[in-house]
Amino acid sequence: MKDMVKIYSKKVNEVKKEIHKCVYGQDDTVSSVIKCLICNGHVLLEGVPGIAKTLTVLVLARTIKDVQYQRIQFTPDLLPSDIVGTLIYRKGKKDENKFEVQKGPIFGNIVAADEINRAPSKVQSAMLQAMQEREVTIGKETYPLPKPFMVLATQNPLETKGVYPLPEAQIDRFLFKIEMDYPDRESEKKVVNENIEVKKLDDYEIKKIFTKEDIINIQKLVPLIKCSEEIKRYIVKLVLATRYPQKYNVELGKYIKWGASPRASIFLALAGRANALMEGRDYVTPDDVRAISHHVLRHRIILNYEGKAEGIKKDDVVNEVISKVPVI
Repeated sequence: MKDMVKIYSKKVNEVKKEIHKCVYGQDDTVSSVIKCLICNGHVLLEGVPGIAKTLTVLVLARTIKDVQYQRIQFTPDLLPSDIVGTLIYRKGKKDENKFEVQKGPIFGNIVAADEINRAPSKVQSAMLQAMQEREVTIGKETYPLPKPFMVLATQNPLETKGVYPLPEAQIDRFLFKIEMDYPDRESEKKVVNENIEVKKLDDYEIKKIFTKEDIINIQKLVPLIKCSEEIKRYIVKLVLATRYPQKYNVELGKYIKWGASPRASIFLALAGRANALMEGRDYVTPDDVRAISHHVLRHRIILNYEGKAEGIKKDDVVNEVISKVPVI
């Protein structure tokens, strides 16, 4: 167990180095995306245009050998069949006419759902079965999606016209919601000198670190990382503090309408294990849980009207929850 953790921890850090060859100033984002991958989860990347959201997904796919990368550009006129696929009628000779399945771009290993909030709800809902059940239905038949399978969706928080906010049921399917920010000054200087507008992506010589079998194996290994009963109780208390903030003296709790779902507890434990593996350990510590708490909780806490009017940030709520909830 320990030997396998060390082997895959080394590989994961090699993947980070490869992505950092052309993605600068987004260390936390890169690490978090990799955590989602090894957890067999999905990630929602939110940030202003031009901060390497789609590039991060593309370069991640480049580090995996023989992986099938699919990119879906979400638009208002997109149809569910454009994503999952459809039946096509093929006319042949007498008694040879038949319907053939034309699979959509969802049948990929790494699927980039670019600007997912630009498509209407019927299209967004088409992603639900794929993300949760890892299968889609075309006609009367259900087809399993390839392994590994990961959806990395992006959205722009600035625009309000021509967009369709993701429903809570859809957002809850994402393991992480990562809010990407601008790079720091030194990183942006690197962006000016080394960027894909000046150089081609092939010029960065991204190495293939993982195989698809490696990804599947590490996804099986992550749940086996030790998580003690004390850590599990700590995770549950963190989630309960978002539902019953008055019991934990969380002052910003008055702005919470709905707390985190039970899925948050599951994902805190799973992502905490992934963080431990990336650190080269086969056991989870409270720091592992705290390291991924914002990404797991920020999209599972729903603020009330007063909180929205006051401009309360969900990350501030999570910060207070972490500070008020004791480990033991």
